[in-house]
Amino acid sequence: MFLAGNEFCRRLLRWYLTNRRDLPWRIPLGRQILRDDAPDPYHVLVSEAMLQQTQVATVIPYFNRFIQRLPTLPALAAAKEEAVLRLWQGLGYYSRARNLRRCAIAVMNDHAGQLPDDPAELLKLPGIGRYTAGAIASIAFGKRAPILDGNVARVICRLDKIPADPRDKAISELLWARAAEIMPRRGSMGDFNSALMELGATVCTPRNPKCLVCPVQKHCEAFAAGMQESIPLRRKAKKTPLLKRWTFCIRRGDRWLIEQRPPKGRWAGMWQFVTRESNDVELLPVRVSRPRELAMIEHALTHRRYEFRAMQCGAIDSNGDGTWVTLKQLDRYPMSRPHVKLAEILRAVVP
Repeated sequence: MFLAGNEFCRRLLRWYLTNRRDLPWRIPLGRQILRDDAPDPYHVLVSEAMLQQTQVATVIPYFNRFIQRLPTLPALAAAKEEAVLRLWQGLGYYSRARNLRRCAIAVMNDHAGQLPDDPAELLKLPGIGRYTAGAIASIAFGKRAPILDGNVARVICRLDKIPADPRDKAISELLWARAAEIMPRRGSMGDFNSALMELGATVCTPRNPKCLVCPVQKHCEAFAAGMQESIPLRRKAKKTPLLKRWTFCIRRGDRWLIEQRPPKGRWAGMWQFVTRESNDVELLPVRVSRPRELAMIEHALTHRRYEFRAMQCGAIDSNGDGTWVTLKQLDRYPMSRPHVKLAEILRAVVP
């Protein structure tokens, strides 16, 4: 177990201030040297919500668009859920968007519109877990609060030469304790935590780590033992189940029938073309002409894969409730990525 001291912190921070990426939720490069400033807490909240299980490059355009449309926490709290989901469309894991909105409402109601700076208070807010609470408290408010995401866990495992799976509960608790121990006693807590994450994202990568340019190489016990490639222990990949769905694009004139998904579960509250677990047309909400195959759309999530067999058909009668929209009006409704792709196909093939 390496001993973190002033030299370790200085090396890491010096590297970070010189090499960090200029990301839209961070203070612009050079500004920190001139001013004792901190990022906007709202920007930290939104970015951390988006970065959960999503890569930085993917998040950047979503973050910019989200902040442009909902520039403040009160604006987010006042927004309709459907509008928030629409801005999130394509980013996936939509419970993050709903929790983010619920969090904003709770802050407006219980904290006079100001995000609390105490990790314990942040943990009481919807959608905020241990990591996010530490990130907001340290990055936005300068509190000495540790963080542990996948990047930081990997860095600490290699520094301490821990040949174990960081997702194991006991190992995770050990890593949380170490993340707290190695934090400096004074200085910029947000920069230190950001530096650990940046190091894991750009240098101490899962495969082929760039050890020769690592600023804290001399503190790394895994590198000293030649074990950096095998630490941390990788969990064996599980076979992901394949779920098959039939999607019916039902047309009546220039309008198409869409439905809203249940309020809970995958893609909760999102809209879609009529989708069922079988191709039985008797289960459809309206009588239709004989369906013809339109497209096959594959979609992979973390723990499962989907196949959507898209069928096009016409409504035979005008009976039946439902939401009928033109292809242009689909832009008003938040839809999952497979159904967005399907809408693009229809726009291309339907006169």
